[in-house]
Amino acid sequence: MPRIACLHTIASNVAVFDAALQETGLTGLTLHHHVRADLLTAAEREGRLTPAIAAETAALLRDLAAEADAVLLTCSTLGPAAEDAASDAAVPVLRVDAALAAEAVRQGGRVVVLCAVETTVEPTRRLFEAAARATGAEIAVEVVPRAWEAFKAGDADRYRALVARAADAARAGGAAQVALAQASMAGAAGLLPPESRPLTSPTVGLAAAIAASRAG
Repeated sequence: MPRIACLHTIASNVAVFDAALQETGLTGLTLHHHVRADLLTAAEREGRLTPAIAAETAALLRDLAAEADAVLLTCSTLGPAAEDAASDAAVPVLRVDAALAAEAVRQGGRVVVLCAVETTVEPTRRLFEAAARATGAEIAVEVVPRAWEAFKAGDADRYRALVARAADAARAGGAAQVALAQASMAGAAGLLPPESRPLTSPTVGLAAAIAASRAG
């Protein structure tokens, strides 16, 4: 039975990815969750993903790879560490937003990528701009004002409402596609009509990890 190890920096993302697995409809595999909130806390304190934090994250991902068929890093701020770990890990190591970026830029046009926390902006921008080179999509990365404050205060309803409002505004402003960069933002999509919902990372990222584990 394929085993997918998920490295989270937010404890609530455990439930998000368990729900995403149900949404995929795929069976015959198990998710094993590991939460390291201290890694994101350190990046927020430093204002960015430092080489030391990236190295610690990459080492942890390699350790998880030793006992899994694929590893999925679910924190966008730490995303580049997955690329470092993937170069010499025993199994596929993926960042959850890589599949999101590929899907978001697939049809070109203006793509607005929403983040909740500032430390996610630059890793996200680099990822989406790299994906956009293949399709000519125009990338705009924006932070949703006050959203992360609401999340850290435990006000999940306000967090989702602020993200949904920003996604709706991006559509109204002419975006061909809107993507929610952080897995924790996924619940906001359900607050909008199906025809205008933004793309979210948990389901597509998890599906990519499952496919990678089976391909190996």
